[in-house]
Amino acid sequence: MTPSAPDEPGTGADRPISRKNLLRAAVAAGAAVPLLATGTVALARDAGTQGRDLTPTPFCDDGDDPTIPQMEGPYFKPNSPLRSNLVTPGTPGTPLTVSGYVFGRDCVPLSGVLLDFWQADNAGAYDNAGYTFRGHQFTDASGAFSLRTIVPGLYPGRTRHIHVKAQAPGEPVLTTQLYFPGEPRNNTDTIYDPALLMNVRNVGGGKEATFDFVLDVEGGPTDPPTDPPGGSWAPGRSYAAGDRATYGGAGYRCLQAHTSMAGWEPPNVPALWRRE
Repeated sequence: MTPSAPDEPGTGADRPISRKNLLRAAVAAGAAVPLLATGTVALARDAGTQGRDLTPTPFCDDGDDPTIPQMEGPYFKPNSPLRSNLVTPGTPGTPLTVSGYVFGRDCVPLSGVLLDFWQADNAGAYDNAGYTFRGHQFTDASGAFSLRTIVPGLYPGRTRHIHVKAQAPGEPVLTTQLYFPGEPRNNTDTIYDPALLMNVRNVGGGKEATFDFVLDVEGGPTDPPTDPPGGSWAPGRSYAAGDRATYGGAGYRCLQAHTSMAGWEPPNVPALWRRE
């Protein structure tokens, strides 16, 4: 599930209603749920744009579950470029920005989380020869991410969606998909899950979407090691594709340019390092 930090602190009966419970209420009781003007379920994170702070709290609303996994599909490719902007000049399609935060189970924002996105182009096709509309990035110190792309096109059998893999340093990979509200094919797509709906609004000639991931890990900062752990690899260094480093007595070849950080030791991130 994808809860954001609550609008206001609270415990017990005065806790804010989470998106999960809103969806449950709509399904079970047929009652109206709080919606934005676009018809999507309001996220607590959006209150931040109205001048209210969204301070992480010791609990995730009413104990919401981590973001649910979904199938990878046949079009995933490893070794995507390190970039947060998937759009090139002249790219057709409706501009889309997806932003949000990544939290642990205890609602602590997670920095350094690897997010790998891939999607279809405006015509509903995936680039399997190159890396068009493919890219990875890392959450910043506040756990935030932002992706510039376009609204993906439709292709037979699926509703509109964006694929993503999320991995906190040294933790298992979450593979899931993000969906758009109000899509007619949401009702016929057998993979679609309303728990993975983004909050989307129209802005000028494009769209802005928000989504908060909750990974099934403990939150909190990671203390960097004081010395390189048994090799030449060290956190805080800039590595280019092709660079070689040693770690734990083994040699590794860098696959993608990046700045190393604690938790992303070569054995933990096969997308960045290949053992020789």
